[in-house]
Amino acid sequence: MDLPSLALILRAAALSPNPDERKASEQQLNQLQHTPQHLVRLLQIAVDGNCDLAVRQIASIQFKNFIAKNWSPDDSGEQPMILQSDKELVRDNILVYVTQVPTLLRSQLGESLKTIIYADYPEQWPRLLDWVKYNLQNQQIYGALFVLRILSRKYEFKSDEERIPVSRIVEETFPLLLTIFNGLIEIENPSLEIAELMKLICKIFWSSVYLELPKQLFDLNVFNAWMLLFLNVSERPVPVEGQPMDPELRKSWGWWKVKKWTVHILNRLYSRFGDPKLQTPENKPFAQMFQTTYAGRILEGHLNCLNTIRVGGYLPDRVTNLLLQYLNNSISKSSMYKLLLPRLDVLLFEIVFPLMCFNDSDQQLWEEDPHEYVRKGYNIIEDLYSPRTASMDFVNELVRKRGKDNLPKFVQFVVGIFRSYDESPAEHKPYRQKDGAMLAVGALCDKLKQTDPYKSELEHMLVQHIFPEFSSPAGHLRAKAAWVAGQYAHINFSDQNNFRKAFHSVVSGMRDPDLPVRVDSVFALRSFVEACKDLNEIRPILPQLLDEFFKLMNEVENEDLVFTLETIVDKFGEEMAPYAFGLCQNLAAAFWRCLNTSEASDDPDEVGALAAVGCLRAISTILESVSSLPQLFVEIEPTILPIMQKMLTADGQDVFEEVLEIASYMTFYSPTISLGMWSLWPLMVEALVDWAIDFFPNILVPMDNFISRGTAHFLTCKEPDYQQSLFTVLSTLMTDRNIEDSDIESAPKLIEVVFQNCKGQVDQWVEPYLRLTIDRLQRAETSYLKSLLIQVVANMLYYNPGLTLGVLHNTGLASTVFDLWFQMLQQKRKSGLPANFKREHNKKVCCLGLTSLLALPGGQFPEEALQRVFRATLDLLVAYKNQMAEAAKETEVDYENEMNGLESDEDDDDDDGSDGEMDDTEDGDEAESKKMQKLVAKASDAQRFQNLNQSLDFNYQAIANGIAQHAEVRRVEMEKEKQKKAAKAAATPVRAI
Repeated sequence: MDLPSLALILRAAALSPNPDERKASEQQLNQLQHTPQHLVRLLQIAVDGNCDLAVRQIASIQFKNFIAKNWSPDDSGEQPMILQSDKELVRDNILVYVTQVPTLLRSQLGESLKTIIYADYPEQWPRLLDWVKYNLQNQQIYGALFVLRILSRKYEFKSDEERIPVSRIVEETFPLLLTIFNGLIEIENPSLEIAELMKLICKIFWSSVYLELPKQLFDLNVFNAWMLLFLNVSERPVPVEGQPMDPELRKSWGWWKVKKWTVHILNRLYSRFGDPKLQTPENKPFAQMFQTTYAGRILEGHLNCLNTIRVGGYLPDRVTNLLLQYLNNSISKSSMYKLLLPRLDVLLFEIVFPLMCFNDSDQQLWEEDPHEYVRKGYNIIEDLYSPRTASMDFVNELVRKRGKDNLPKFVQFVVGIFRSYDESPAEHKPYRQKDGAMLAVGALCDKLKQTDPYKSELEHMLVQHIFPEFSSPAGHLRAKAAWVAGQYAHINFSDQNNFRKAFHSVVSGMRDPDLPVRVDSVFALRSFVEACKDLNEIRPILPQLLDEFFKLMNEVENEDLVFTLETIVDKFGEEMAPYAFGLCQNLAAAFWRCLNTSEASDDPDEVGALAAVGCLRAISTILESVSSLPQLFVEIEPTILPIMQKMLTADGQDVFEEVLEIASYMTFYSPTISLGMWSLWPLMVEALVDWAIDFFPNILVPMDNFISRGTAHFLTCKEPDYQQSLFTVLSTLMTDRNIEDSDIESAPKLIEVVFQNCKGQVDQWVEPYLRLTIDRLQRAETSYLKSLLIQVVANMLYYNPGLTLGVLHNTGLASTVFDLWFQMLQQKRKSGLPANFKREHNKKVCCLGLTSLLALPGGQFPEEALQRVFRATLDLLVAYKNQMAEAAKETEVDYENEMNGLESDEDDDDDDGSDGEMDDTEDGDEAESKKMQKLVAKASDAQRFQNLNQSLDFNYQAIANGIAQHAEVRRVEMEKEKQKKAAKAAATPVRAI
């Protein structure tokens, strides 16, 4: 197709007011996209200066999207959609045009070039670096720098072998860049175009040194040449002429961008390569050289730059933040702190503290857009660039590392502000300074709570200087009072009335006319709920709290609000039952609002997405708190089922874990599993095969519940066929040689679930699952996966020993499997404990599988092998009995510790997170008892059993007798326990919801 015809189709597809014409044109484009040279024609239209700009933009977007999808497809076996000849034409031409097109199109072509470079360099595009070098020397400097920036960024986060190409890039281009940079700095009255070139050089340098310093820069002459340039740029003032007046345009002005990147580079060199304590022995001399030669000069330059703020000049927030970060890193180093010390008081009280105070920008945002004020105040990304956050970090680091000299004078300074505020008449009170002082007190709470004499004065300070601001005429002070009160809610109040007054003031703040005050009050409420020792303080106003809470959630999307709700639910537990349905409804509604906000935004860090996660987590917390009231789950299900149905697809990857947790609660605690909940099964299976292998342990839990609690439906339903779909997904994963052992550990656990819960009803699946298990067992590398696969064999033997043994013999691998099993049973750690089958559950499964062989009719299993099985079973039973006894002792110790207010910090480091039982009717000890009976009473041939017993040596005979006696004792004990439980159940009234 010729270019004019293609241009007409592009125009119609995007700009035609007729929907039918747009649709027809889109279909034409879909048909054309795989034809030879279509990609080249799109590029030609995008760069054609005579073509309408709107059509060029459409062509560039089509070009970018097609390249992103098809240039380097994820599936290496997929048929290439772009001819090699077309790729070569694109590579040859895109370099020429990418910097010549208008900025609007350059971003699209730049993204396309990035995709191509990341995929093709160096193997398929070895001439790229030569093109860059040539153009750096032949007046096409901007284009060469633009391409080199993309190329260097490819390796920014690469390390070791993946970074090898960086050495050649630096070797070939850095001498040229140094020459160009030197020339640019010498230009008098430079234009913004010069700033753009300098910025690109800085960004190329940044990407090239981000993780490792290239070997060429260890040449001190070369490194010094670069450092002199960066120091020159960072120390010289930014041109005054031409700076935009608009704050948003000013901070992104070209020369401020250059300043930002030079400061960024100097900070990175210092923190990454300039600290001798963090370097390897071979790099330590370089770090010492940096510390001696450059660190102090950088510090001096940064202090001079920050002085601009003190004298009323302008610095962009990001630059201020970076300058303070460098000073922060300098505090702990003695040589740097000595240099900082003479100017520290001016820095602390005239630069850092004013940055902590409420300012004109804050006031304007508070009044004009309180929602944006709240968003910025609780946004992690904003914190990374905020001068206020950097100032708080600086003060914290100063009092933490150099507190002896600085904490008393800083506290004295803050107290002076408090006094000045108290003594001033209302119309002259320094409200903004008081705000900064309160922020400082809140930021230093951890230090002040631990340090004499301040820790004993905290309550007095709060009562005298913080709590009165709950009724301040300045909204920002009311908000700050709530925040500071929350920071100190956990201190021991000598007068509980002070705690009570603060708590009720925070609750009142939830009804404040100013939105930021309401949000900070809810945030503070979380700390007060956690610290509250008498829930009767909260209980009477709980409905009111929840009502105000959800009013606020309807106004603002904020993750911290949901944290407060979770805290309330945790604190009150089952008492939340009357509110559970309404809470879930409100949270579900909030979730959909957050999701819609996030989907409508181009910003991947939008707070709506974080708040959506918080809503789901809060729903889980509520479900856990009412787990003893199954009927509530029936009422809640219609509210949250649509969320699960949508978010268990690829749309929900960011919240997949949270949704699976909700599904786990719903399938476990509901009286029955509804057909609506069963609709989630196909979604989980599809996700597991397509993209969710990392979530397999999370998917295991609800799938286990589906099978174990909905066994009848699992077995009888044919549309869909759950048995077949389960086998299909497990066989797909277990036969995939590209999937690591650790990624499929949940697969054998699911097979276990089937055979444990479907006794006598899935004979047709014994052979397929057993063959699948043995096939993976032969390739398994980790001992843990081998153990799990052996347990599948044990489960099948317990399910039907004759059928399982027959399939094993048919595979010709029966001896191999049993030899591996016995070998793994005998393996020990250095401590003497078993290396495999460590948990009680693992031992029980093995015992039940092995004892099932003892019950087979004579002749089905060789006598010699039976003796081996018998001995292994006895060893297992002894180990199991000892482990049970040890667990009982630990339980007693834990109980005693709990009674004494102690808690154990020991973690269970066993591999298997599941200690599930064999089925729903047998608890652990009952299974053990029945197992003993199998060993003694269910052997099909009494004489044969006696012969087996007599074939044992004296030691094993003693073990067998001891186990038999233990089994009888436990049987009697369990009978008594059952009678007690039955009597207790009969005496307990049925709970009402």
